Amino acid sequence: MKNNLSLDLYRQMYLIRRAEELIVKHYPEDEMKTPMHMSMGQEAVAVAVCHALGPRGQVFGFYRSHAVFLAKTEDPEQFFGELYGKVTGTAHGKAGSMHLAAPDKGFMCASAVVASSIPLAVGAAFANKQKRNGVIACAYFGDGALEEGVFWESLNAACVMKLPVLFVCEDNGLAVHSKREVRQGFKCITDVVRHFEGSVYQEDSTDVEVLYGRALEAIESIKSQGKPSFIHLKCRRYLDHIGIAAEFDVGYNSKAEFEEWFARDSVALQRKKLFSDGWTEEMLADEERRIDARLEESVRKAALAPFPAPEELYRGVFYERH
Repeated sequence: MKNNLSLDLYRQMYLIRRAEELIVKHYPEDEMKTPMHMSMGQEAVAVAVCHALGPRGQVFGFYRSHAVFLAKTEDPEQFFGELYGKVTGTAHGKAGSMHLAAPDKGFMCASAVVASSIPLAVGAAFANKQKRNGVIACAYFGDGALEEGVFWESLNAACVMKLPVLFVCEDNGLAVHSKREVRQGFKCITDVVRHFEGSVYQEDSTDVEVLYGRALEAIESIKSQGKPSFIHLKCRRYLDHIGIAAEFDVGYNSKAEFEEWFARDSVALQRKKLFSDGWTEEMLADEERRIDARLEESVRKAALAPFPAPEELYRGVFYERH
């Protein structure tokens, strides 16, 4: 019961899972004025890597970044504020779910355009190398980003310049609804990436502690070898590409396929591990109640918070008066 790491990892995954369950509950009320690309089922990847990076790591996300944002910031107040389009949000309600950002907490930005934040992470890594500050930049992306030319350009540049950047591929096997075999002309991404001058890691486990260990290896390699690392992590999104419907309701995967993966659900697995470590149901329930209360209050405050004033539209953007 002394294993604080195991509990910390569970707390973060539980926070993310419950936050998204609240989105599923409240989204039909039509008060969250933003499209939703849900991270449910992919919590372990986000939590493992962000925990391994530590507070100084710089994270660049993509349109499906709920889990990564909450893992890096643990800030549901700003998170829900942005989803509700209110002044309490990360961008004062102007950005929505796909453009979350909290650079003061290491979540540098997210972008709705596939693969577009990958070169930003490479640029940040270049700046960090020039500054010699020891900070590692991390690019998160789905396996659909592998079909974008900018991924290969960014990977090549990072390897040529030996930049401190961690490439994290969250591979849920889908690009929107298209499966791997109809869009990729290679059988194994890690076999291809191994031909570049960097370190490559792969993991199929849903155990957040196993993923955390693999992320630590990738980060240590960056520090010791002065080269980028690429880590390929298999996962499964439980909901549709966009929205709150279950993936099997949409029809591109069967319920049986979902249930096979859900039997290895990372949140449930970590909870069971805590029981084996000496935690009781009552003790864990107390931890969960505290997180639930904070999330419920975050939603309540976001719903009641004011919308931004019209002049806020012109803040943080470049425009020219004629």
